[in-house]
Amino acid sequence: MPWKECNPMDERLKFVARRLDGEKMASLCREFGISRKTGYKIFNRYKDSGLEGLNDQSRRPYRQGNRLAFQLERTIVAIKRERPSWGAPKIREKLARQYPMVKAPAKSTVHAVLERHGLVKRRKRRRYKAEGTALSDTQAPNGLWCADYKGEFRLGNRRYCYPLTVSDYSSRYLLACEGLESTKAPMAFTVFERVFKEFGLPQAIRTDNGTPFASPHALFGLSRLSVWWLRLGIAIERIKPGHPQQNGRHERMHLTLKKEATKPASFNFLQQQARFDDFVEVYNNDRPHEALGMRYPAELYTPSAREYRSPHEPEYPFHDRTVRVTQCGRICIGRRKINLSVVFAGQSVGIREVSDRIWLVSFMDFDLGFFDQDEDRVEPAGNPFLPKVLPMCPV
Repeated sequence: MPWKECNPMDERLKFVARRLDGEKMASLCREFGISRKTGYKIFNRYKDSGLEGLNDQSRRPYRQGNRLAFQLERTIVAIKRERPSWGAPKIREKLARQYPMVKAPAKSTVHAVLERHGLVKRRKRRRYKAEGTALSDTQAPNGLWCADYKGEFRLGNRRYCYPLTVSDYSSRYLLACEGLESTKAPMAFTVFERVFKEFGLPQAIRTDNGTPFASPHALFGLSRLSVWWLRLGIAIERIKPGHPQQNGRHERMHLTLKKEATKPASFNFLQQQARFDDFVEVYNNDRPHEALGMRYPAELYTPSAREYRSPHEPEYPFHDRTVRVTQCGRICIGRRKINLSVVFAGQSVGIREVSDRIWLVSFMDFDLGFFDQDEDRVEPAGNPFLPKVLPMCPV
């Protein structure tokens, strides 16, 4: 008889009795239609508590956060309605003075009560919306690189391939074409580090607003990859969403890449990468380019004079203190933990008090936002990267 059609207590008794008679746990669990983990749980409860342990167990939590006596909760609501401008700190203080014999609840508990009764006006947090940035039109090699993923495609072994491509804007020189297993940041880091070591650093890199170049939910749309570029002194350019023509030279190269190196796809990554390598060689050194006056990209491109080195730690001489952001994206000051963004994990930021108990958070030369004594998060300032990161005239 199926488990759910019987009284659960009776079924547990039968299960335990047969187990005590020496039947094997695996066969019993199969017959009763339960997992071995559940079977051992029932039997151990019987061993620990006897028949009482076979009764249905309460799923109510041991404690309930912000659970107050209804009289106290009613008092909090009444005070708020009488004094609509008062927040949780003032209401808590009023309770402590009015009822000294009762332990006053925490400010967060009072706030939760107010929110539960719809008496708190939620402050909308400004969310980053990708809009693109100003775009440069440099005519010098390494003044601007373009990077993107050519649309994924499936190899013969049914695995997806995501080609990451990097090219020089002025000379059209194809710096990299790497077939990757995903668009995750660690793989992109490896490709860019190799390219930086081989060709040096550009003045700026232009991408779209997708991962790993940008992060739609992070502060100012930054990602770990773009933060690393900033640390290296590389400016960020982003095209406007839905306007791939703003990266038109790179997209045109993708059409050629798709036609000559992906159709039909190779069986595995090694074979496909060999085709990409051949394509890069021909594209740079053996394929006349009409926009270059029928010259080869390799005839115009020269490596950057900016050598790749690990960046120095940023210094903040005009700030009150320097703090390293934790791996979970927080700024820790004493016991306080202020949420910033995980894209800054491991980075050093500067903190400066700019008004009474209001602090400014800066990264390198960029002011990120503010936090106060009550809010444990950084409220974004105006986007500092639009005017400062981007070159405003040709390099």
